[in-house]
Formats: sequence, C-alpha cells, structure tokens
Amino acid sequence: MTAMTAPLMSDAAAPATASTAAPRPIGRRGRILGWVLVIALLLGIAVLSMRFVATAPSLSGSLNPESPSPGGARALAELVRERGVEVQVARSRTAAAASVGAGTTLVMTDPYTLTDDAALDLIDSADRVVLLTSSSRMLRLLGLGEDAAVSGASAGPDCGIAEFARVGSIDAERLFTPAAGVSACFEDDSGAAAVLRSTEGGRTLTLVEGARLFSNEDLADQGNAALGLALLAQTDRVVWYVPSFDDSDITGEQPETLGSLTPEWVTPAIVLLLLSGLAAVWWRGRRFGPLVAESLPVTVRASETMHGRARLTAKAADAAHAGAAIREGTVRRLSRRLALSPRASAQEVADAASDRLRVPRGSLHDLLGGPPPASDHDLIDLGRKLAELETAVENAVHTERILP
Repeated sequence: MTAMTAPLMSDAAAPATASTAAPRPIGRRGRILGWVLVIALLLGIAVLSMRFVATAPSLSGSLNPESPSPGGARALAELVRERGVEVQVARSRTAAAASVGAGTTLVMTDPYTLTDDAALDLIDSADRVVLLTSSSRMLRLLGLGEDAAVSGASAGPDCGIAEFARVGSIDAERLFTPAAGVSACFEDDSGAAAVLRSTEGGRTLTLVEGARLFSNEDLADQGNAALGLALLAQTDRVVWYVPSFDDSDITGEQPETLGSLTPEWVTPAIVLLLLSGLAAVWWRGRRFGPLVAESLPVTVRASETMHGRARLTAKAADAAHAGAAIREGTVRRLSRRLALSPRASAQEVADAASDRLRVPRGSLHDLLGGPPPASDHDLIDLGRKLAELETAVENAVHTERILP
C-alpha cells in the first residue's frame, strides 16, 4: 500500500513544484518613481484647474458683452463689431478710464459696485458715455431726470436726434421724466421717455434701461437691435466696462467680534484655568492598574431570587404578569410529567392532560392559555385551579405506573 501511494504522491506534487515560479518583485526605486509620477500628475491637474478658475472671466451679471446666456449682451457686441467698431471689454475701472479717448464710447451698466465718486470719475473720463441700465442713484448723480410710470405701449423715436431717426418702435421696460435741458426720445402719451440724452459740458451722456431691450433673448424684437447700433456704433471704438465686486471701492466697517469686546486678560486667564484643570486631573486622577479577579462574597440561592421576584410582582400589583409566570411553570412541569417536549405549547400540554384525565379535549385550553387574570381574586382562583390540575395529572400518571 505504501509502495503504491508514494509514486502517486510524487506525481501529484511534481506540477506544483514546477509551477512555483514567483514573479520578480518590483524594486523600491520603481515604487518610489511610480508614486512620484502620480503626485506630479495630481499637482499638474490642480495647477491647471486653479489657473482656469483664476483666469476665466465671470459671465454673470446683466448685459455682459461676453455672456451667451439669455440675459447677456454678446449678440449686441457682435453686431457692433460687424459694423467695423472695435469693442474692448474692461473689468477694471482703472483700465477703462485709461482706454477711453477721442473717438471712443464708454459703455457701462449700472456701476453698483462703485461709490458715487468712483462712478462719476469714470464717467468724467470719457466724452461719450452710454448707460445701458440705470438706477435711481445714477439718475440723482447725473441729474438726468426721475422715474416715471410705464404705460406698456410701444413708442417711436419722435425726437430731433438724427441717429434715432431710422429706429423703429420699442417696448421699454422703464421710462423716465427728463430734467430741464435733457433731450428725451421714445416718449409715450404722458411725456415719459425711454432714452435720455444730455450734452452739457461737451460730453454726450445717454441713458436707457436696456436690460430687456438689448439682452440676447430680446434683441431681435421690434427696433431693439437698431437702437443698440444707434447707441454703440457711432464711434470707431467702444470700451465696455463690466462692474464686479473685485473692482469695488466700497469699504465698510468691520463688525465688533467677541474677541475685540473682551479685555486682554480674559484669554490668558482662560488658558491658565485650562492648564490648571489638566494638572489637577493628572495629579488626582485614578491610576488604572491591571484587572484583579475577585470571588463574590456571598452565594445567592435560587429560592431567594424567586421570592424576591414574587415580592416585586406583589408590590406592583401585576396580576397579569404573575398569572403568566404561574401558567408557564405549570406548563413546564406538566410537559415533563406527561413526557412531552420541553418546547411543547400550552395547547399541546392541555390536549395531553385531557387525554390522561379522560376529559373532553379543549376543556383545559382556557386554563393553561386563556386570558390573564384581571385582579388578585382571579389570580388566586387561577393558582388554585392550576394546582388541582397538577395534582390530578400526578395522580393519573402515578396510577398508570402501579397498574400491572
């Protein structure tokens, strides 16, 4: 038997021995080089992402000349370029003021990020200024007029300005009441106008609320495009200033903080109290040593546990719980006495006891599995009946054993 099994074992082990060729481990230098390449790739991606985020212009805001969104003004800027006019987008008021000159139109929306002085300085730097959106603040600063109610009807030029003569009617979103010496175009029946123009001091200043007139979404409606070209395509060069919070000169006072309101000695005092608390914990804290096994000083008997639970049940006046405990004990003892499974249900025990006592099946179901007792009187009655049942079953089983 040994001689036969030895060749079999050698044959079975031969392929395993021949196939245990471990691959050549990768050297430490190769692993380091791989991690260096991965880190360099991640750093390159992060640098490129930060550069794109830092250099990408913001396309938010109303009438942005580089935004193709419905509220942007890229379509109007492209129409102006098609007329041979150079359009330069400036995102800094300093760059915009330096770029304007003779034959240049300064185009801007409401400079809400600039203070009054900064906005007036920027407007004073150009000889021709077009405000495409306005606010009550700009009307007050420039002295062009006041807000007026919008009638909702289309309005034509009806003014003596030649560049607006070929512009059709428009539906203005906002109308103004012109001030003295200010020309008004596109008036409604009440005399309110959509376009205001002032030529005082050798400077041409035009104001129109064009948030809806010159947006990409509404530029093709009625005479909106013609009005935009009449405003922006009159010079060889346009400097379009886009306001942003990065170019704002508005400064505010910093709110008072809890640190600035507290005295200087509060922080050192708090630190000293914390250090004192840590030192007290380290000094008086419990030193935990190894666990020590100790035997219990007393032994609790099962009868004492039973009597204690009985006293707690009696003190709580919980007849239902006590009745369930009595029934459980009776079912357990009867199943053992009747040679049933320890897991026999109350119904099975009741059927077996009925057969032994020769009483109809089902007569003991309510006794062993019925509703719980509602009062102490019912509990006492239940305990008496269960004791009688156990005694009857014990006598029946004992009688069967002594019979031949």
